[in-house]
Amino acid sequence: MNGLRVIPTRRHGQERLYVCRTDGSNVAWYDRETGRVNLLSEESRAEVLAALHPFVTGPVTVGPPPVPTAAELARLSLHPDDDLAPNRPGEALLVALDRDPGPPHRLRPDPRRRALTAEQTIGALLDGLEGAGWRTLHSVPLPGGDRIHHLVIGPGGLYCVRSLYARRQRVTVSDPLVALGRHEPRPLLRRLRADADRASYALTAEVHPVLALVEPAGLRVGAPPREARVLTDADLPGLARTGGMLKPADIEALHATARDRGTWTRV
Repeated sequence: MNGLRVIPTRRHGQERLYVCRTDGSNVAWYDRETGRVNLLSEESRAEVLAALHPFVTGPVTVGPPPVPTAAELARLSLHPDDDLAPNRPGEALLVALDRDPGPPHRLRPDPRRRALTAEQTIGALLDGLEGAGWRTLHSVPLPGGDRIHHLVIGPGGLYCVRSLYARRQRVTVSDPLVALGRHEPRPLLRRLRADADRASYALTAEVHPVLALVEPAGLRVGAPPREARVLTDADLPGLARTGGMLKPADIEALHATARDRGTWTRV
């Protein structure tokens, strides 16, 4: 065998080097984090190792790919249209703006674009927790047209996160009401808790509600909200420091269940 190519990829925060034939089919892959070369055919061992030699650092183990876990098998069986994992932060808003961008000139900014900025900002911060063992899904659809902005699963448990654009505005929280500046207060915490309850029902696991504020000028909270947390975008990475609730296998199993659109059809 000759003409093998090495193609680097990055997925879920992990770097892999795929060894491919000239027709694009995979022969093996090298996982740098685990130091393992996974061979699809033992006959290609020498050629694969020769192709990977410039990229390998330190000792490696060589062998067939590990047997897929139940979570991996569930993911592989998903139809692409039913897999929510590829959703981008603000996916639903991106689709809505693409279908109806609105008039080119407005006296006031389109509120959908501010909401999109909030979801993209919070989504990027949550995606950054992957290296600490967390998994995040965005724009999880719920029956009735509702959706969960972000569902986060990690060592510290499960969180239903709602993004709120609050740039340069003072935020006042008086459970269940949330007021931005001089705007009329809205019962956002009540809706957030309802979304978390629906997620708990779908996943048969406790899901904690979190309201994530983007760039507020200040935050004033009266009595601590019932069963909910209010965090700023600067505080959000602190979730990575929580742990002791879920093991890696539990995280992957819950993520495999949550990414299936069918999980959410009856909540």
